[in-house]
Amino acid sequence: MENAPKRRGRPVRQKPVEKAKEVLANPFEREDVELPWEREEAKPAKAEMRPPMRDEDPRSRAARRAAEIRSHLNGMDQGTDEFYIDPSIIPDGWTYEWKRHTVWNQEDPTYQVSLAHKGWEPVPASRHPELMPKGTTANVIMRKGQILMERPEELTIEARQLERRAALLQVRQKEQQLTQAPDGTMTRDHALAKPRINKGFEPMPIPKEI
Repeated sequence: MENAPKRRGRPVRQKPVEKAKEVLANPFEREDVELPWEREEAKPAKAEMRPPMRDEDPRSRAARRAAEIRSHLNGMDQGTDEFYIDPSIIPDGWTYEWKRHTVWNQEDPTYQVSLAHKGWEPVPASRHPELMPKGTTANVIMRKGQILMERPEELTIEARQLERRAALLQVRQKEQQLTQAPDGTMTRDHALAKPRINKGFEPMPIPKEI
């Protein structure tokens, strides 16, 4: 059998799409053929690798935390009143006061009822998170058996006026007891018998340490 004559000239080149179809039809006979979707320009660009973030310097972090604690505790002075409440955080028209909640970890329900009758209610902790420990789930603000409570300012003013009147009445009653004489005795109007009542305020003497 004679061999067929060879065709001369340039070989017929397949189009990329036809070549891709042929390779997909015979995947096991595939050689190193670059498909259209495998070209470099068709591949998505790789995300740039960001350098890992550096941790905060320990000294800087310590200084920042110390500033936060100082602002929270109003300084580190030993003489600072731990029950002090900044008046600027009290809502207008209201008054804050610490009230007894427990004594030796025992509550006094009768006293709590008396406070509620006088208009006192616990201050919600959600209003002042700066007064609470970080991460707490408590609903009220408490310190050493004391609970922070609030009441309308007008009721507090009225209560203080009543307390002042009661204190003045007690002083007048004591004055009358000192100036009045028992029945059948001489009066105490003369200088020798008249009591001397001092209404001033004097500092109490502080005993010296031995």
